[in-house]
Amino acid sequence: MTSTYNSVLVEKPRISSIDIMRGLVMVIMALDHTRDYFHIDAFNFDPTDMTKTSPVLFFTRWITHYCAPTFVFLTGVGARISFERKTAKELSLFLLTRGLWLIVIEHVIMRFGIVFNFYYDVTVFQVIWVIGLSMVILSALVYLSERTILIIGLVIVFGHNIFDAFRLQPGDNGFALWTMLRQSGVFEVAPGRLFLVPYALLPWLGIMLTGYGLGRWYTKAFDATLRKKYLFQTGLGAIVLFVVLRFINVYGDSAPWAYQKNWIFTLMSFLNCTKYPVSLLYTLMTLGPVLIILSLMEDVKTNMLKPFVIFGRVPMFYYILHFYVIHVLAIGLRVVTGTEFSSIDFHFSQGFGGIPPNSGVTLPWVYVVWIGVVVFLYPFCKWYNQYKSTHKDWWLSYL
Repeated sequence: MTSTYNSVLVEKPRISSIDIMRGLVMVIMALDHTRDYFHIDAFNFDPTDMTKTSPVLFFTRWITHYCAPTFVFLTGVGARISFERKTAKELSLFLLTRGLWLIVIEHVIMRFGIVFNFYYDVTVFQVIWVIGLSMVILSALVYLSERTILIIGLVIVFGHNIFDAFRLQPGDNGFALWTMLRQSGVFEVAPGRLFLVPYALLPWLGIMLTGYGLGRWYTKAFDATLRKKYLFQTGLGAIVLFVVLRFINVYGDSAPWAYQKNWIFTLMSFLNCTKYPVSLLYTLMTLGPVLIILSLMEDVKTNMLKPFVIFGRVPMFYYILHFYVIHVLAIGLRVVTGTEFSSIDFHFSQGFGGIPPNSGVTLPWVYVVWIGVVVFLYPFCKWYNQYKSTHKDWWLSYL
């Protein structure tokens, strides 16, 4: 197994660079979810609220912005790489079935992991559902040329912010559909049953389609030197475009930046782009550096990065497991600090997954828990990666 693993790092550096990038952002992602369940102010205010946050808290949240766009983009890239060994019909069927499966995972397995109840008083439409539905749509588009798919993706990424001024309110016709498609928000589907939709479909679909189109750079016939060059140049161009568009405050984000009480808060305001729904500027700000990092990691073979490769190769396994571990630890903290387990109310109206406001720990302890969770998960992910590498069961490609 060791020789096989090392040969993968040497013979397929472009694949390893994707695994490393995915693994890196997944480790960072766990920091955000640890903060959600453990930080004492997690439910009191948004860490990007300039009137209440601190620089450390702001950047603790901001660095995790890189996770979802990277994961969605690389899902598109991975789909295009799969086209190297699948026919269009086979790829379409795989994307369709896996996309539907991801939607089931989101609303059954992940929903319980997030809220720890079967009341279905709230259903959260997070990144897994939007990846799943985007894969379903991509399954119908794979018969088109990759250039056509890339153009569609870029048109969505660069054009969807024209809808910023078009906001529907609860009670308006089409509010629920528009919330799920573009607006993001909350709506009631039945008395006491809420749909919370932070990940509206349209902008994330654009990111996945763009990833699929640019995935051509990772095909076997594409020159590695050109790939690194294009990744770097495209990433740099995205960063420059972000700075220019953000500075002029005209288009690309519904929340303009403004001068604050000092330079660090002004910088924070400049970087505080809209995630719900994900804006053009948010996309450029996050994917620009990611493309540059991908170009620089092409030839990286250091053993220090192997843990990230492991996490990056078992993303769904890691994603599901880390939510459950973090949530169980958060409930455990409540119990050891004096709350009777039988008294914990898991209804959404009483908190989030049994965690009420004003309970938790300070930010340094959040970092301690985060590191502990990642270290704890590593041997399980390593085992599962070894299992996947030595077994060819069909279901392994779905987890």
